[in-house]
Amino acid sequence: MPNDLLSGLSGALVGAILGLVGGGGSVLAVPLLVYGVGVSSTHVAIGTSALAVAASALANLMGHWRAGTVKWRCGLTFAAAGVVGAFAGSMAAKAVDGAQLLALFGALMIMVGIAMFLKRKAEGDPAVRLNRASARHLLPALIAGGLGVGLLSGFFGIGGGFLIVPALMVATGMSLPFAIGTSLIAVTAFGAATATSYAMSGLIDWRIAGIFVLGGVLGGMGGGALGRLLAGRKGALGTVLAGVIVVVGLYVVARSIGATVD
Repeated sequence: MPNDLLSGLSGALVGAILGLVGGGGSVLAVPLLVYGVGVSSTHVAIGTSALAVAASALANLMGHWRAGTVKWRCGLTFAAAGVVGAFAGSMAAKAVDGAQLLALFGALMIMVGIAMFLKRKAEGDPAVRLNRASARHLLPALIAGGLGVGLLSGFFGIGGGFLIVPALMVATGMSLPFAIGTSLIAVTAFGAATATSYAMSGLIDWRIAGIFVLGGVLGGMGGGALGRLLAGRKGALGTVLAGVIVVVGLYVVARSIGATVD
């Protein structure tokens, strides 16, 4: 079926971007599902995207775990607080008109693209850990950051890695490689929480989600292999992706406003 092929290709594109650049690709999932695959309901697109993002993040988390770049206590604390926010955000989003929600999503894409133009510092403390001695100052920051990012993640049905990574670095002072690996715990949890909320309302297309995830796995493998070949050009590739996200965001906003006016 044409929709199956488009779903697989869309998932492969998102997976390839994640494997190639390491982030930012999942924010393209919703517009790909709406304008590429032809999912008519914005809410179904968001619910389906959340499920796909959670599955992809879980698969990537295993690789970072094996590489030893996951701070489990910090990540689980951040994720636990964020799941509460994700459920609240998803409930709020389901009450918003689809066209208005898509316009807000487009605006978020523009902000994400602009943020991606800014280089993140890799410095930090790779030895930071959550224990009795550090809990006094780490717990409040982790809980507050998790709640805030989870709320946005649930509202827009995105993984939110572009927000989680800097939030973890600010909250704990951990270095960038550990923040990227640890962020996948929260991306998985937030996506699963949002998907569960939408599933309870019957707002997930399970067939499309399954094909999208399969395409994402295959695309991620290809993107990862290409990323290793183009390791020296990841900065330039990230800049190109940021530009694409801004342009797509502007398109989404324009289409959504047009639909609202009509």
